[in-house]
Amino acid sequence: MRPDTHSVHQMEVHYEELSHRVSPGTSCTNLGSSLDLDSMADLEEEHIQGSLRFSLFYDQLQSRLVVTVLDAQDLAVRDFSHSVDPFVWVRLMWAAREDAEQCPLHSVLDEWQTRLVKKSSCPVFGDQFSCSLAEEEVSRVTVRFEVRDFDKYSRHGILGEARVPLNSLKMSYPLELRQDLQVPKKDMVGEALLSLKYLPTSQRLEVGVLKIRTVCHSNKTERALYARISIICNQCKLRHQRTTQKMCWEVTVFNEVLTFLLPDQHIRECSIIVSVFELQPSKKSSKRLIGNIHLKKDKTSENPHWELMMQSLRQPIAEWHFIFI
Repeated sequence: MRPDTHSVHQMEVHYEELSHRVSPGTSCTNLGSSLDLDSMADLEEEHIQGSLRFSLFYDQLQSRLVVTVLDAQDLAVRDFSHSVDPFVWVRLMWAAREDAEQCPLHSVLDEWQTRLVKKSSCPVFGDQFSCSLAEEEVSRVTVRFEVRDFDKYSRHGILGEARVPLNSLKMSYPLELRQDLQVPKKDMVGEALLSLKYLPTSQRLEVGVLKIRTVCHSNKTERALYARISIICNQCKLRHQRTTQKMCWEVTVFNEVLTFLLPDQHIRECSIIVSVFELQPSKKSSKRLIGNIHLKKDKTSENPHWELMMQSLRQPIAEWHFIFI
């Protein structure tokens, strides 16, 4: 279902109202896609090096966009092994409005993963991907390439990203480009109304998933949503729960509260990761991460929502949070 002008305007209003209250801790990393949380938080300009070569082609006769990941050069290597096992995650980010600066909401039209090339800082991929895309939609798409370092323990590092807005490119013939890798940026893909309540006597943390608002492209088939709540302490996942599955609307109502037993020493320094997934009920293995919300409490920073919860013990406190990917 394509969002109408009114619904997109509502999200713009929420963006303006909430933007001044969103702390860096609210942003999140792609935990659901096995991206190491700390790899994004600690990534700095000097750790990014190398470049990525790719080609883009829009076939007007078949209304198809073709993306080819060719190779990378001079990727950063791990300090301990002096090697790297790279692969590339490709996403097509569709802007909810033509003017993405005024309404920075996106939907992931499609996503792919290249093959893994082991022990190479100059890997050759040669993987090609394509999808149907109407010509009038091309100008609203940005191709996002994330170069990642595979880890067998599913804590993939990230080596940098390249982005290409298609609105200024002529792709009637295959267009080959090489870009230097940059520090990754997150894209806002929706927002969620969450409630938090802590009961110190019984040492219970209650996380309420009330509503989730997302932007959906018109070519999307019927889909369902659910949210997974993970409690992280000292970079270790203590426990997690998930909501029930709900059919997706522009605003999907859950009104579910998930309860976690959390000793006092953990509540003082832990994080809550809310991961939102979509799936197609008619297909098996169709689960796809939409995005994450990261609520963090540690020695150096405290999310405003978390602070309100600790100031209002035993009372549920609800706040809207942006969903990022």
